[in-house]
Amino acid sequence: MKNGKRMMVLAAVMVFSLVVVYSTAQAQAKYVLKFNHVLGQKEPYHQGFTNWAKAVEEKTKGGLKIEVYHSAQLGVEEDIIEQIRAGANIGQNTDSARMGNYVPGVACLNGPYFAENLAEVEKLTKAPTIKGFHDDLANKYGMKVLSFSWVQGYRHFFTNKPIRNPGDLKGLRIRTPPAPIWQESIRALGATPVALAFGEMYPALQSKVMDGVELVYNNIPAGRFYEVLKYVTESHHIMLVNYEVISSKWFNALPADYQKILVEECEKAGIETSKLIMEKLEKEVKADLIKRGMIVVDNVDIAAFKKAGEKAYEVLKIADVKDKVFKEIGKKK
Repeated sequence: MKNGKRMMVLAAVMVFSLVVVYSTAQAQAKYVLKFNHVLGQKEPYHQGFTNWAKAVEEKTKGGLKIEVYHSAQLGVEEDIIEQIRAGANIGQNTDSARMGNYVPGVACLNGPYFAENLAEVEKLTKAPTIKGFHDDLANKYGMKVLSFSWVQGYRHFFTNKPIRNPGDLKGLRIRTPPAPIWQESIRALGATPVALAFGEMYPALQSKVMDGVELVYNNIPAGRFYEVLKYVTESHHIMLVNYEVISSKWFNALPADYQKILVEECEKAGIETSKLIMEKLEKEVKADLIKRGMIVVDNVDIAAFKKAGEKAYEVLKIADVKDKVFKEIGKKK
């Protein structure tokens, strides 16, 4: 009888030990997300991503760590996106323009005058059509959108001649990223779009292979483009809504609480970073560029640019998507 009791006690101890060992192993399990972006270390986005990483690591008690790589240290966006689709533990700051290569309608978010302020971006996060596009990206193409509440500011034209209306852009070669919505938007607005990687812009401008760029204010000092460009045309033609994308396969393998933390903290960091850029940094950067000799063009015909921009949606056959989403968020054409 005593031997039987001893055996039961020993069995119980063994089971308890196994549970403790298993639980300890689970607690020590480490997940690492390598997150890539093309911007410089001094850009506000980089600080935003490091803030996100810190919050995630703290809330998961070290179980999930995000390693942030600036200046495209892990490679160009297109290559990273393919790695994401293959299931790698890697992420990328990208945009709806590139996502539109897979689900065409989602490219609308980076079209001319689609979202024009942070309040509209917030409404877009609740739009059924946009949610459907994101489901398609995850289920059909292996890309999980963590957040698109990261707004980098307004894209403007930076050139060496004053631009006041679409006609002034005729014949000018303007650099823009290699995605259909970017290309057609710049073509619709009057210029000749030229696809170049971010790091190739300065030498192209310096050698006059290119006549200008269309970027957000914060990109200009980071790339020292004020050295090779003179005029700023505040066209506000695209509010640069960025996407934070990772592998849906890798995401689905995370513990549920880690998934929740990863998404919530990405959204939170995005909103904070966007407000900082829009409310403070754009004004500061603009003032600094003026001190460096750049000239802000006056009397820009925004109405003419808006009208011209409509052609981009028509050419890409996504005008109906734009109209549908506008209706969902209560925005007039």
